[in-house]
Amino acid sequence: MSQVDAPTTTGKTGTSLTLPQVRSSGAALREFFAAIVVVVCIAIGILIYVFILGNPNNFEGGDPKNNPIQGNYLGIAYKGGVLVPIAIGLLLITITMSIERAITLSRAGGKMSMEAFVQQVEYLLEQDRIDEAIALCDKQKGTVGNVVRETLNRLKQVKSDPKLDKDQKVAALQKSLEESLALELPMLEKHMTILATIVSIATLIGLIGTVLGMIRAFAALATSGAPDAVALATGISEALVNTALGITTSTIATILYNYFTSKIDDITYRIDEAGYIIVQTFQAKF
Repeated sequence: MSQVDAPTTTGKTGTSLTLPQVRSSGAALREFFAAIVVVVCIAIGILIYVFILGNPNNFEGGDPKNNPIQGNYLGIAYKGGVLVPIAIGLLLITITMSIERAITLSRAGGKMSMEAFVQQVEYLLEQDRIDEAIALCDKQKGTVGNVVRETLNRLKQVKSDPKLDKDQKVAALQKSLEESLALELPMLEKHMTILATIVSIATLIGLIGTVLGMIRAFAALATSGAPDAVALATGISEALVNTALGITTSTIATILYNYFTSKIDDITYRIDEAGYIIVQTFQAKF
């Protein structure tokens, strides 16, 4: 089977780079972005905890060491302890990564709807207008357009190759589709592990904060010399702040993770559908 050189692009310095090298560079940038987001969100969580939740106006006598003003939930949240800023940071990470995933997956689908794009590609192939189908992929852009374009380019190459029989040509098309999709999938699934991790650890961090708060509450009650129902109730309510933050973050992350997973499945389904159409049209017409 004949070999095809990897697609190349030209950088700002005029250096020729292969497509895998370009995507590897992009992957490194995305890793750097993820690390920066985690650090910045945790830092913002700490700042919110110290300067907003810990604002003296939220407490009796203007002192954060005193009890929160009655009905002031910011002061109550501040009393949740040192794990509260981490829980806030996890919530901010979830929101930030979800915005990034929403933008990325929206671009991956391309400019027009994926269903309409696949239908137009099928129509052009039936008319034997491969070059126009490739031009349509360039206009579509995104993951779907990229994978279909690579497969169509491979179709042009094998179509007129006398060294390959029909079965070899079909195998070459299927291999091109699989390789192109394998290069695009990491971009689609990037940062999904962060959301999946937050789904698991947000609730655990909330529970740890609650347990620590309960320990502090009962320890204070034990050393007070006499049962103090008000102090115990206050300590419990402060401890439950961690549970509320953890469960809220985990719930949001779970919903968004499932939503983005369904979007990725839809994109891969459309790619598989387009690849099936290309192979079937080739077998029927060429």
